[in-house]
Amino acid sequence: MLLFILLAPFLLLLLYFVVQPKPVSVPIKDRHVFITGGSSGIGLALAHKAVSEGARVSLLARSLNKLEEAQKSIRLAYGVDVAIFAADVRDYEAVQRAVEDAGSIDVLVVNQGIFVPQALEKQELDEVKFMIDVNLMGSFNVIKAALPFMKDRKDRRPASIALMSSQSGQVGVYGYSAYSASKFGLRGLAESLQQEVISDNIHVTVIYPPDTETPGLEEEKKIRPELTNILAGSGAVLKAEEVAGKTLDGIKSGTFSVTFNIEGYLLAFATAGASPQRSFLMAFLEVVLAGISRLAALFFLWSFYRTIKKWHVKPN
Repeated sequence: MLLFILLAPFLLLLLYFVVQPKPVSVPIKDRHVFITGGSSGIGLALAHKAVSEGARVSLLARSLNKLEEAQKSIRLAYGVDVAIFAADVRDYEAVQRAVEDAGSIDVLVVNQGIFVPQALEKQELDEVKFMIDVNLMGSFNVIKAALPFMKDRKDRRPASIALMSSQSGQVGVYGYSAYSASKFGLRGLAESLQQEVISDNIHVTVIYPPDTETPGLEEEKKIRPELTNILAGSGAVLKAEEVAGKTLDGIKSGTFSVTFNIEGYLLAFATAGASPQRSFLMAFLEVVLAGISRLAALFFLWSFYRTIKKWHVKPN
């Protein structure tokens, strides 16, 4: 302990110079924020938050009717209009047309998501493909369509690309095989993408929300396997507005990984790996708590596997 106390200042100093990318502030006021999956849930809550902070907002989703309802809710709340674009993120040409019509983007929030929980053995492959196509390939489509306009933006202040993952993008859970695969993939995309766009002053953020009060969660609960409910259904559920507020704060500070509860923080420490880290203080905690958080994760998994074993041996 004494050795640690003596070495801690030197570790902090080293990390101050080592952590990359460096801290940044991404302005929101008078910037163009483009949000996919923006007609409801976290996307709509984020749109309200961005508008309240003076941003010009565009929303993209599949349903024109839901987009018009979202547009009306923002108009009633703030007296301003947001632009709306009806397109399926699986259709690159449709997304590209929407991005071209929307104009230069300063903050891109890739928020669309589909979830059909089921054990892989029982899940149809078309459902697996649907989740991968919307959650992962759809993110590639949106980012690829937007990147030329973000790189050529007239406003050369820091810009942002934010990817809405999930706590299931930090840890796998029974019944989430396809969903977790699509959300884990977003981290690999984000880590590589940050290196590709840093020279254009574009900063990448990945958001890992737990269960959140959204229409999607209500539909998911209707079809969740019983064991999935036992393992994942007991945690606190956040409000979409809470997630939106912390998400926007993370975007503005250029934070790479945004988490929301104690489980999320422990998972972030345990799985930090080679992810970018702007804060040398957070980097210090990652280094110091790596072993402890890994131990906590192992106990977490012990509990999961113990529950799974008990569930499979129970009388039918």
